[in-house]
Amino acid sequence: MRRFGLIGRSLSHSFSGTYFTAKFETLGITDAVFELYPLETIDALPQLLKQYPDLRGLSVTIPYKTAVIPFLDELDETAARIGAVNCIAIGDKLIGHNTDAWGFRQSLKPFLTSAHDRALILGTGGASKAVKYVLDEIGIDCAFVTRDKSQVAEGQLCFTYEELNPYILQAFKLIVNTTPLGTFPAVEEAPALPWNALTPEHLLYDLVYNPAETLFMKNGRQHGATAMNGYDMLKAQAEKAWEIWNAGVK
Repeated sequence: MRRFGLIGRSLSHSFSGTYFTAKFETLGITDAVFELYPLETIDALPQLLKQYPDLRGLSVTIPYKTAVIPFLDELDETAARIGAVNCIAIGDKLIGHNTDAWGFRQSLKPFLTSAHDRALILGTGGASKAVKYVLDEIGIDCAFVTRDKSQVAEGQLCFTYEELNPYILQAFKLIVNTTPLGTFPAVEEAPALPWNALTPEHLLYDLVYNPAETLFMKNGRQHGATAMNGYDMLKAQAEKAWEIWNAGVK
């Protein structure tokens, strides 16, 4: 039996567990299981690997996408450049990958227009690093929005939420929420933006997928903006992870 799973801190509303279990059932895959492994700290990872020697792959979610790196033997090129890992291939070595970047790019591309030449990235966690990597590759200038500017690399443009104003939002027509604000069950939360400054040219992308319409998205749509959630990104990154885990498997 091949074992796969998800590590993170709070996994009760996990996408990955439901997605892979349904995938295995639909495709008639009977030699694989996918389980949830909540870890109080990332220091518990070695014990988890020892406890389940049949693990072949792990997904990584909040808050361990960066913290997991010292526990790995190698990073692939993309994960190394991003500085965050959401997928681990387990064999003779633990190899970190980042499939968030793939999923984000595949889901975002159909919605981009010429108006989206600059982007605000809300949050500075592991997911924000993948978003920044993709936007840099596409050629979209980025600025971070954070409560603590010390979390942003020196030289990188950033704002606090208090500094946001209509002029900034007029200049940045793509806004990506990489924070967990608005995730079920705290559905009444949303990043603090000057919502009245939004226009039909704005595209709001929320990496949150549960609920399907977050307050961030709802507020954007009420002001004419296009808004999308992170479900398509999650599906794409999960399929890329499955591809990585099965590379070389006959």
